[in-house]
Amino acid sequence: MKQPSQNQKTEPDNNADPNMLTFGGHLEVLRRMLFRIIAVVMVLAIAIFCFKDKTFELLLAPSQWDFVTYQYIEKFLHYFGSNFAFNQFHINLIATELSSQFMTHITTALYLGLLGASPYILVELFRFITPALYENEKKYSVRVAVTMYLLFIVGVLMSYFIIFPISFRFLGTYSVSGMVESNITLKSYISTFTTLTLVMGLVFQLPVIAFFLGKLEMASSELLKRYRKYALIVIMLVAAIITPPDLMTLVLVTIPLYLLYEVSILVLKRMEKRNN
Repeated sequence: MKQPSQNQKTEPDNNADPNMLTFGGHLEVLRRMLFRIIAVVMVLAIAIFCFKDKTFELLLAPSQWDFVTYQYIEKFLHYFGSNFAFNQFHINLIATELSSQFMTHITTALYLGLLGASPYILVELFRFITPALYENEKKYSVRVAVTMYLLFIVGVLMSYFIIFPISFRFLGTYSVSGMVESNITLKSYISTFTTLTLVMGLVFQLPVIAFFLGKLEMASSELLKRYRKYALIVIMLVAAIITPPDLMTLVLVTIPLYLLYEVSILVLKRMEKRNN
């Protein structure tokens, strides 16, 4: 058989998919996506940095004795005829290092910029993986992505309005002696706030994780029902790790996490009915 010479051009593969990208092409798409995400995060972070007063008014609000959560609790109890009212308190926030306030301002702006850009990041990630999905996978992947984001936001809001302010109030006003005055550093406050908020947003993804485990046939509704008691112990351990060391916060985190476990059972049960 006659071999083609080196100078002879080979015919192009007519069966090749023109939409298929090479490995280098995928890397280029990924690079552009990351560049767009970083650009959006930085723009939002700079905007948040410029609105310093409003930003820290929002972040420091849970540290006040008249925070909106306490007001609604009082109104709710007053509706049932109770005269309950929270005691007023004041906790000093201090800065112990020369650059701590400025550095805290920068890191807070970056964190909030990332949080604010999260819908756009989710859209970009979805656009990146969509070409690799089948049509039936694209349909439910949109719902999964929206559910993930909504659960994340619910976790963030729960941390902001319930878990963090109650935890801060309890730990900040707790005293072993009248001779000891609590002065909490701004860095400690913001660090605890951002960590707890981010972790709560992530742990609220439990139903989504259960959905994927069900798709991989690694979990079922019957399996989760069978291990309910053990799951409660694990949830309490996780809550103890991710929350400040006080019983009240532990209970506040354990209850919604266990409810999410029950929601995961319902998600798997519904998926199993569809498959049958």
